[in-house]
Amino acid sequence: MSASNVKPNFSDAQVVEIVKRLFRLTPSEIRSLPSYDDQNFYVAPNEGGEYILKIMNSKDSKNSSLIEMQTYAMTFLHQNGLPAQTVMPTTSGQLMSLEEIDCQKYLVRLLTYLPGTTISNVPLTPLLLYEIGNMAARMDQILQKMEHPHLDVLQRENFMWSLSNVPCLEAYISILEGDPLEEVVKSVIQQYKTSVIDKRSNFRRCINHGDFNDLNVLVQPDESGGHRISGILDFGDMNNGYYIYELAIAVMYMMTQHPEPIEVGGPVLAGWESVLPLNEAEKDCLYVLVLSRFCQSLVMARHAVTLHPENAEYLMISSKRGIHILRQLWELGKEQVQKAWFESAAQFSEKS
Repeated sequence: MSASNVKPNFSDAQVVEIVKRLFRLTPSEIRSLPSYDDQNFYVAPNEGGEYILKIMNSKDSKNSSLIEMQTYAMTFLHQNGLPAQTVMPTTSGQLMSLEEIDCQKYLVRLLTYLPGTTISNVPLTPLLLYEIGNMAARMDQILQKMEHPHLDVLQRENFMWSLSNVPCLEAYISILEGDPLEEVVKSVIQQYKTSVIDKRSNFRRCINHGDFNDLNVLVQPDESGGHRISGILDFGDMNNGYYIYELAIAVMYMMTQHPEPIEVGGPVLAGWESVLPLNEAEKDCLYVLVLSRFCQSLVMARHAVTLHPENAEYLMISSKRGIHILRQLWELGKEQVQKAWFESAAQFSEKS
């Protein structure tokens, strides 16, 4: 968070007052939920149902058209059969309300509560990884059909988490000075420049969720003893990109949760291609894009730690394993890794 960005600090009593006033609901239980720069509360009202009250930080609260677009996308996915949250309108019919405390204004929304636990808490079986790939592809296909007057806000040109902006990491690379990882990150950025940029014209465009990670996907036990996806959370990184980006992001984050990271790519890829088979340019760039996302995650986490040393532990969660996996992928090389992924995906597709 920058100096101009204030994390909301609403008390339980203020939350109760907001829920009563805006939604005419009387909370019988509220509890705070973890969040990096917003404030989230679980709310169970006497009137029934379960909700999440989401209070946006001061910076994002100024961009109401982007929040409106994200809210619309969640509803659109829900209407098309995907497990996304929907928004409870206020008594005056608004999807969000601007609330002021301590001379700061914050956007407030009441979202439906989705049951389940994050995917980080369960074993990543090949079947669940297949479903992750399948769900990510279906999600982007549906998002691509959206029509909305504010669609242009998703053209986030300088958004650091877009895989179109990997070369922008060079501005932050000094943060790794003296770290053996510095050379790997520089080499990946160079490979991105030489092997991805020219091929982007052959990638298929879409709207990306942009953060399909182990903390943003909920699962519940299924009848066969495994797990099924029960929720997709956090649309804050939505942006205009390409289908292949979403796949690379999903593969990268699932690798950080698996005891044998290389084994993740095959089933996720098979699930993805059951919906959207890759073209040659997309296939050719998958390896570099997965490594690029590792680099984004590691460099931006280090940068965030310099701004917020008090949050170091939270910020470095995925970095710790990510460093090891990035090095492993780099040492194995593109040919070996992609061969493993595509052969495993082909075998998986034959079985299913």
